Amino acid sequence: MRTGMLALAMGLLALRWMTVLPPTWLLLALLVVGLLLLPWRSYPLGFFLLGFVWACTSAQWALDDRLAPALDDRTLWLEGRVTGLPARRDGVLRFQLEAAEARNVQLPQLPQLPQLPQRLRLSWYAGPPVQAGERWRLAVQLRRPLGTANPHVFDYEAWLLAQRIGALGSVKAGERLQAASGLTGWRDQLRQRLLQTPAFTREGALAALVLGDGSGLSRADWQVLQATGTVHLMVISGQHIALLAGLVYAAVAGLARLGLWPRALPWLPWACGLGFAAAVGYGVLAGFEVPVQRACVMVALVLLWRLRFRHLGVWLPLLMALNAVLLVEPLASLQAGFWLSFAAVAVLLLVFAGRLGAWSWWRSWGRAQWAMAVGLLPAMLALGLPVSISGPLANLLAVPLLGVLVVPLALLGTLLLPVPWLGETCLWLAGGLLHGLFLVLTQVAAVLPAWLPVAPPLWAWCLGVLGAVLLLLPVGVPGRGLGFLLLLPLLWVPVNRPAVGEVEAWQWDVGQGLSVLLRTREHALLYDAGPRHGDFDLGERLVLPALRAQGINRLDVLLLSHADLDHAGGAEALQRGLPIGRVLSGEAPALPAQLAAQPCVDGGSWQWDGVRFTTWRWQQAPEGNPASCVLQVEAASGERLLLTGDIDQAAERALLASGRDLRADWLQVPHHGSGSSSSPAFLQAVAPRAVLLSRGRYNAYGHPHPQVLARYRALAAVVYDNVPNGTLRLLLGQYGEARGEREQRYFWR
Repeated sequence: MRTGMLALAMGLLALRWMTVLPPTWLLLALLVVGLLLLPWRSYPLGFFLLGFVWACTSAQWALDDRLAPALDDRTLWLEGRVTGLPARRDGVLRFQLEAAEARNVQLPQLPQLPQLPQRLRLSWYAGPPVQAGERWRLAVQLRRPLGTANPHVFDYEAWLLAQRIGALGSVKAGERLQAASGLTGWRDQLRQRLLQTPAFTREGALAALVLGDGSGLSRADWQVLQATGTVHLMVISGQHIALLAGLVYAAVAGLARLGLWPRALPWLPWACGLGFAAAVGYGVLAGFEVPVQRACVMVALVLLWRLRFRHLGVWLPLLMALNAVLLVEPLASLQAGFWLSFAAVAVLLLVFAGRLGAWSWWRSWGRAQWAMAVGLLPAMLALGLPVSISGPLANLLAVPLLGVLVVPLALLGTLLLPVPWLGETCLWLAGGLLHGLFLVLTQVAAVLPAWLPVAPPLWAWCLGVLGAVLLLLPVGVPGRGLGFLLLLPLLWVPVNRPAVGEVEAWQWDVGQGLSVLLRTREHALLYDAGPRHGDFDLGERLVLPALRAQGINRLDVLLLSHADLDHAGGAEALQRGLPIGRVLSGEAPALPAQLAAQPCVDGGSWQWDGVRFTTWRWQQAPEGNPASCVLQVEAASGERLLLTGDIDQAAERALLASGRDLRADWLQVPHHGSGSSSSPAFLQAVAPRAVLLSRGRYNAYGHPHPQVLARYRALAAVVYDNVPNGTLRLLLGQYGEARGEREQRYFWR
């Protein structure tokens, strides 16, 4: 039984590493083979094939439900129902629309309108209030669910597919057709009630704990939670569901032990049944999303094991839960939470199962936090997640406080809201405890911030897994001490550095903005910091993690071409996250004072490790794009890269008039390919053999301009574009080619 279930799980999990999904005919053939193998001794292979076929089929259905290319970037009138809980931040309302149908749409180019995806994720700038459960008629500019492609950072495309979101959209206008109704409408009304109940300004955190809605938490709150390894406490996860089920189970068991439970009712079945009912009720209150469904399945199997199947051991329920979750939603394996939740349970089972003798509660609790820190380290590194150094200490306080006091008080207060004063008092007390906890966590985060590790090679990761397992084994097991040594390659990952005289260049895929890392043997320079739009800071979310994943723990120079937010918006986040030697800019006075930016010097030059860097700025430039600081990089071999920021044709003429040698093998396309840049005279002077284009797929400016692309084609220059290629990497000094991140194939790209 265990062998078959393990084989089934391996088949379901194999989807995560597929680069291309098999064709239908091959899946049908594998299905037939798998069914034929089940009655024979090779049945594990049959289970593996069945799991693999089901996972690939489900994934193909999700891919087929994506927006048709013919409707990409078109505006249609749609009717559908709002699901989930809409979230508003920085004036932007985001919500999901399901069962959408096109209304009054006539597209002469299309004889038949393609079917719309089942689930859409929409944004409405300065839109009116929208509640879950309402039915709306909306004018939506639809877009295919695509994201940026960068190594070792959050993969938005994979997340969208795992959520089975088939299209993104921007709402242009709309009208409400039907008021909120059903469970989702009731949850939204309850959220509004919670947000309006005073609770030491922690109303948003209470809504997160009760309803699974994290939109009420600020960016600073999430940073504190991430730095202290307590994010899992503010999203309804398996821990919350299991704690509530455990409290109900313990209450029934305690009453039975005290003789207060009715003898006519056997306490164990009732404890398991009421515990499961509490878990499902909490899950329904939280919207019963995939992570909550996963938690309820795990709780159900654990309670069933406790009731009837303890003789089968502790690992079987975990394996059964894994298969149950993946059979219901095979795409769950694309989400980090799936791996972390099952890894956490496996770590606790490894530490506590089969131990001889009982530990005191305080020793068990401390051991659990130590085990989670060590056991989840390889998983966190594999998933590219930040590792909290203060996590074990913070969780020692936070987990019991939330599990035993805050969550029960919050749920009790929510249940008693119809009773005057009583419900509000419970929520007020829960909010006070949360406020105190956040004060403590903020201090801890300031002293011990999160560690953004270098992405380890496969061999180092495998050694780290072995080391973690050894450390989690009981004291006295031979070779256990070797675990510390085997973990060291994960903590000190060797970094591949370019040779002397060469430059490694990374143009990050930051959408409509720019950020380029230049690394020599011993130095690092970042040209522009990526965009920031309100609370959405790509410098913090993308550029900083990408730098740390490449082993960059210090920037010698941060060169901000000019002060526009699409180039300099992420600078403050980078300054908070990395030591920076100096900041240069073509618009130094226009940047925030805390950056202490120095002006870009016309003709400034320095050498690092045999590589020459030269800056230029139009001294008579007006403010804005023409004031961009231009950087020329020359490797020892003579191969050159010219970074131009957003200079326009007037600045290009001034640069030509300066008499400088502008020849370059690589050119960063000025101003994202705007029609006001890349003049023919400038391109002839540079004569690039290849160009690097950074832009957003659906930018509002129409970049790149068709005439600009035609000029580059006339020069026979190869165009490397972030949109189809993702992050671009090239090694300056070997006259090679650029490599795009999207060459790393995954079936969802």
